[in-house]
Amino acid sequence: MNLPFPARQSKRSFLYLAFLFLFGFLAGCSKQPDAQIYEFTGGIMGTSYSVKIVADNPSPDYLENIKVEAIAAMTTVDSLMSTYKNDSELSKLNRWPIQTPFKVDPLTFDVLSMAQDISQRSTGSFDVTVGPVVNLWGFGPEGRPEKVPSRQEIELAEARVGYQYFKLERETRNVVKEKNVYIDLSAIAKGYAVDKVAESLEKTGVRNYLVEIGGELRASGVKPGGSPWVLAVEKPVLDRDAFKKLSINGQGLATSGDYRNYFEENGVRYSHTIDPKTGQPVQHRLASVTVIAATCAEADALATTLLVMGEITGYEFAAAEGIAAYFIYRDREKFSEKMTGNFSRYILQ
Repeated sequence: MNLPFPARQSKRSFLYLAFLFLFGFLAGCSKQPDAQIYEFTGGIMGTSYSVKIVADNPSPDYLENIKVEAIAAMTTVDSLMSTYKNDSELSKLNRWPIQTPFKVDPLTFDVLSMAQDISQRSTGSFDVTVGPVVNLWGFGPEGRPEKVPSRQEIELAEARVGYQYFKLERETRNVVKEKNVYIDLSAIAKGYAVDKVAESLEKTGVRNYLVEIGGELRASGVKPGGSPWVLAVEKPVLDRDAFKKLSINGQGLATSGDYRNYFEENGVRYSHTIDPKTGQPVQHRLASVTVIAATCAEADALATTLLVMGEITGYEFAAAEGIAAYFIYRDREKFSEKMTGNFSRYILQ
């Protein structure tokens, strides 16, 4: 991997929903005249990442140190929480006998604690033990099955689902499984990795940055010239000009949608988003949810939670919880949108 280099103007899209990193012209700025955006990219956690920082004539050693620390932060999260790596801590926990304490790393315990909190708040719409059903439908490490699962197969997998079936012991950092649950942190781990990268940047003195892993991101500070980081969320339509421009500073942003990962069989569309309460892919009009939160991990998990809930229950939950959320849903032959009041304050006019 090469050393970081000044980032050129770019536009990154993820099918119908995109986060557009809109960079102003760097020449002729009255503020931070020598500052530039430096970027390094790569692959992690089965997806891509991008780290952009603003720096004023940095040395190669300084850039290399930032890069090494950021990659180390991502790699640590991946090595602990991957379900695709047999030697990850999470994979070992999933193989561990029930009723037997398993001590986990502080980072893993932190993520499991956040997950349990959101599960309780959402009465199970977010559930990291939904893995057996996700795998059954072919959206996990084992790949897609040859046919849609039977009702009996779903019921057998659902018998292993329930966030209440594993306990967290804070004093010892032990996890105790009371059933043979399979924990899958894919709906929160990428956001958490973004937060860990942001922490690594701040420890090295970086205050102006934009971190993105697989579409989940966090921004802080400003671009060269003092202008804010500007992001945009596109509607799932062909008209690419139909989007909301946003500005965040110090927050995390994540989106969940049903259009990125799905399959169709006999004319029926099956989304990768599984409702833990039914064991079925979600079947409602909601196409995507974007959430802004204090951390990217929280935004990541809440976006999944609201997508599972749907456009009505999800909106009501977000409004009651004070969550900054933006909903895009199918409305007959078009797409409509709505947002909570907390989200509207991040929109640029």
